Amino acid sequence: MNTIPLTFDEHQINRRVIGGIEYKGPDALNISVILLNTSASHFKMHVFENLITCKFNSIVSIESNSENFSTDDIVKKFPSVKFIIPLEKATDGEMINLAMSEIKSDYVLVLRDSLYIPSGVILKNLAERLMQENLYCLVPRLMDKNKNGLSTRFSPGAEKSHFIIDSSFLVTENVKTLYPMDYIALYNRKKFIQVGGFDYTITSPYWQNLDFALRSWLFGEETKLTTLLQFSYIDDVPVEDKTINMDYIRYYLKNEMLRFKNERAYIRNSSFFKFYNRSSCGLFEARRQFKLAKEWVEKNKYRFKMDLQTLVAGWSQENEN
Repeated sequence: MNTIPLTFDEHQINRRVIGGIEYKGPDALNISVILLNTSASHFKMHVFENLITCKFNSIVSIESNSENFSTDDIVKKFPSVKFIIPLEKATDGEMINLAMSEIKSDYVLVLRDSLYIPSGVILKNLAERLMQENLYCLVPRLMDKNKNGLSTRFSPGAEKSHFIIDSSFLVTENVKTLYPMDYIALYNRKKFIQVGGFDYTITSPYWQNLDFALRSWLFGEETKLTTLLQFSYIDDVPVEDKTINMDYIRYYLKNEMLRFKNERAYIRNSSFFKFYNRSSCGLFEARRQFKLAKEWVEKNKYRFKMDLQTLVAGWSQENEN
């Protein structure tokens, strides 16, 4: 495992960057778009056309496969879109971090090419409403291809001292959710950077997404749902892979193991054996992982505002009220 990153741009990726012109008209939105492309969808041209009509500050298209389309042709057709093509294997979280560094607007909407993205998805009045609370993260309502609502409301809880996450498809405006499904959300760019971005050493999409989301809550930020913005998947909904592996261990140490007291976070030395007994790691690897996480928490100790136990208790108390 590499050293756990302290900043969102600590890990650089070899990539090719083509095109990209910021829209600076008087009707420009203070929102940019990051579009994660994973297929050679024939809807891609139509998606770009629809996004451009919204007057976003900038549009950054992440191309996971440079063979998905003729780069020269599409750049000529859409000179305002910035295309980033990784030249090495990279996670979605890494690419979102990278795209954030290419953007200057205050807010960034992360979308996927697997979503139906209509023309006029965000116009000026709606943009102002979405930004008015200055939240770190605002999550849209998501639906499957048959327009059935998906479970996008995630709540933290505890069961026999174990951390659990409950899910619900019941969405109301401005209700809290633990994390955005499939990375899809409107992010406050400044707060995204302050929280540190996605951890590139965690490669599993589910654990990488949950790690960042929990860190934002423990750092004092909030993520909420909105019914003002909604998208439906074009094809099958992706399944969250929650396999317990080394990525889970890294997530667990950074989020579930730490405690908060006297205005700082820490990991007790005595908690190593509890971790080791449930880690399925060899002793040497368990010590190494534990040491790296403990050092990371120590470096960030004053950035934390609470631990997971406090988050769960506060969430439950608020629901009771």
